[in-house]
Amino acid sequence: MVGRIITSDACVVEGAAWLAGADPRFGMALDQAGPLPLRLRPGGFAALFDAIIGQQVSTQSARAIWARLETAGLTCEDAVASATEEELRACGLSRQKIRYAHALAAARIDYAALPLLTDAQVIKTLTAVPGVGTWTAEIYAMFSLGRADVFAHGDLALQEAARRLLDLDARPSEKQMRLIAENWAPWRSVAARILWAYYRVSTTKEGIR
Repeated sequence: MVGRIITSDACVVEGAAWLAGADPRFGMALDQAGPLPLRLRPGGFAALFDAIIGQQVSTQSARAIWARLETAGLTCEDAVASATEEELRACGLSRQKIRYAHALAAARIDYAALPLLTDAQVIKTLTAVPGVGTWTAEIYAMFSLGRADVFAHGDLALQEAARRLLDLDARPSEKQMRLIAENWAPWRSVAARILWAYYRVSTTKEGIR
């Protein structure tokens, strides 16, 4: 089964209310962070390519690179497949991300079929492509497919927010975060939204764009 799909702000509100009822600390985080963003994005090649661009760079740098790619007309599958290394490098892509960009374009993922797959199948399909790690696949599932029960366990901002909110001695590892997040099913994606929002209000850093 695919499970619950987030389609509107009402879904996020429902999930947030469930989480606050299950753990009052989420209620405290919501009081501090305010209304949660919906964060839904269009799916497809551009969304996944954009997620790859955002890996291991600042939000500002990722936006600048994406803007140059848009100006150059290099955000669609066919254009990236035929683009030279020089053209992609001129937009700010590193050698590694140029390789990932070409691999993604060559994979010809059936994006229209992804909504029909389970969360696990989506992650498996996307991570089969070089450059698409588990974090990137989880972000795509959460925000481009609207999956309500997916969590980016390896996200450092989520780990740090969990440490602060749950008053842990140390930031949890990805493995520990998976165990902790099990308590937030079936609304793990909304739990992530709360934690990202809480991270922003409790630090001066920005989580994801």
